[in-house]
Amino acid sequence: MRIVVAEDLFLLRDGLVRLVEAYGHTVVAAVGSGPDTLEALLGHRPDVAIVDVRLPPTFSDEGLQAALAARRAVPGLPVLILSQHVEQLYARDLLADGHGGIGYQLKDRVLDAGQFMDAVQRVADGGTALDPTVVAKLLGRPTRADPLATLTERERSVLALMAEGLSNTAIAARLFLSEGSISKYTTTIFAKLGLTDDDDTNRRVRAVLAYLGADSQDEQ
Repeated sequence: MRIVVAEDLFLLRDGLVRLVEAYGHTVVAAVGSGPDTLEALLGHRPDVAIVDVRLPPTFSDEGLQAALAARRAVPGLPVLILSQHVEQLYARDLLADGHGGIGYQLKDRVLDAGQFMDAVQRVADGGTALDPTVVAKLLGRPTRADPLATLTERERSVLALMAEGLSNTAIAARLFLSEGSISKYTTTIFAKLGLTDDDDTNRRVRAVLAYLGADSQDEQ
């Protein structure tokens, strides 16, 4: 994969570059500011970008704003956000365009290189890779009166794990259920959310977006 890394701390940026390259991927740009991030994303249009939220010059939300601007120009451009904290607004803004290819990982919870690179791959493939803490924060908002209210507690558990980017096999292991049972749950979830006329990968992403209350249609 062709990857852009945006991180202001040199040691972390260099570490991310070395990690990505160790897994056989190519870093097409490694930058440390908001303006440079946007330029790199639009200039290289990478397979995926790893972006810190807070970048120079003001260390507020330059990384996020660069990612949002790039995804407006290139819909669906895969972006994996790295942050020290859960920022609900940041995550919602990224999810609100209705496209997949979004990840939000907390720096202090990334404990394994393989786990992190798996999240990068899922985002590059157009899926989601949201830290469980991020999912929990987003789901703290009141449930709307829509088809989501028809989901059972088990179906919500399955969908929450789907938001993390887990496969049916991984979800089955986490919930101590058979893979066949999870397949039935996902089929029911898609039906309840009216996602029956699309391919399975896209339906998973659209179901996650709807579950997190960030479907683009809801923002209009």
